[in-house]
Amino acid sequence: MFSSRLDWGAAPNRLALALERLRRGGARILDLTESNPTRARIGYPAAEVLGALSDPRSLVYEPSPAGDAEARAAVSRYYARRGIEVEPARILLTASTSESYGFLFKLLCDPGDEVLVPRPSYPLFEFLAGLESVRIRHYPLSYHGRWWLDISEVSAAVTPRTRAVIVVNPNNPTGSFLKRGERDALARLAREKQLAIVSDEVFSDFAFGPDPGRAATLADLDEAPAFALSGLSKIAGLPQMKLGWVVIAGPGDFRAQARERLEWIADTYLSVSTPVQHATPRLIELGPAIRERIAARTSGNLAALRSLMAAAPAGEILDLEGGWYATLRVPRTRGEEEWAMDLLERDGVLVQPGYFYDFESGAHLVLSLLTAPEIFREGAGRLAARLERA
Repeated sequence: MFSSRLDWGAAPNRLALALERLRRGGARILDLTESNPTRARIGYPAAEVLGALSDPRSLVYEPSPAGDAEARAAVSRYYARRGIEVEPARILLTASTSESYGFLFKLLCDPGDEVLVPRPSYPLFEFLAGLESVRIRHYPLSYHGRWWLDISEVSAAVTPRTRAVIVVNPNNPTGSFLKRGERDALARLAREKQLAIVSDEVFSDFAFGPDPGRAATLADLDEAPAFALSGLSKIAGLPQMKLGWVVIAGPGDFRAQARERLEWIADTYLSVSTPVQHATPRLIELGPAIRERIAARTSGNLAALRSLMAAAPAGEILDLEGGWYATLRVPRTRGEEEWAMDLLERDGVLVQPGYFYDFESGAHLVLSLLTAPEIFREGAGRLAARLERA
């Protein structure tokens, strides 16, 4: 009697069952998968964050489909500080990046249409697309000392039902940014095939170093239909505030039509809360200090991982440019799940196997660099020791 859109199969995997069993037995687990900044012992300016939510205007409900004008102006200033001009009229507020995807799938796709998504990447797209009766097709990210996008592979994945190409910039978990040449090639393909580009940029503030060849955003793209997504979840480390946004890019006539239709969709839901919209200008102001603390955490853990892995040549840290994760290539003497199970049951270390992120070949383990430093160093040390014995 239920919709086939929910036929995902919710049975827990071996790793989840083992973790539950060990925790029930009181085992100490070094969790190297923590990706929630509010639980990772990041120091927050608590009084300022809570104070931003005390605006008395929040007692009055005055909905606006695109979002509160002052909040959108604050998002515009966020881009201006990065040297990017984004007029508030091109910004539409949502309750999250996931909702942004849902709105864009409704805007661009009919049931049975397709969107292209990268592989490897975060395992959420199939669920979000499935809820909109949209199909997923993958295009590969290739690795030869660094990650790169082959436009011929993207083009080969396009079918008559393809409506959009999604890029995650930087990608999760590979930490690879889109390059300027790749952006230009995608724009040409989008024009040729009449596609939209959807650029998920929630991690774009977390680069480990500068790169003049990097395309940090598509919010300023004029040559092809495009949307840039971000939100408070990452730029202020506040996922519980539930505020994201869509920046409409591309040619002028496309922007106007897309805005009108997106407002119709948003007006149907009006899902963004009034208190968080009024708090947004202040929360965005607090963002740089919070991001600095998160960046110090991820950079410190990455440095520690590199030092530890230097003594474990059996493991390789794949090149990463930014984000909150590190990917290790480990020997194919066993499968990824066996590696993860062995680390959990014998060493008390929780990591994610690469197949969670659709790695197609090799054996990979994924670690969160957001983990509290003392836990990360101990857990990564045990991982390195296990690899030394491999």
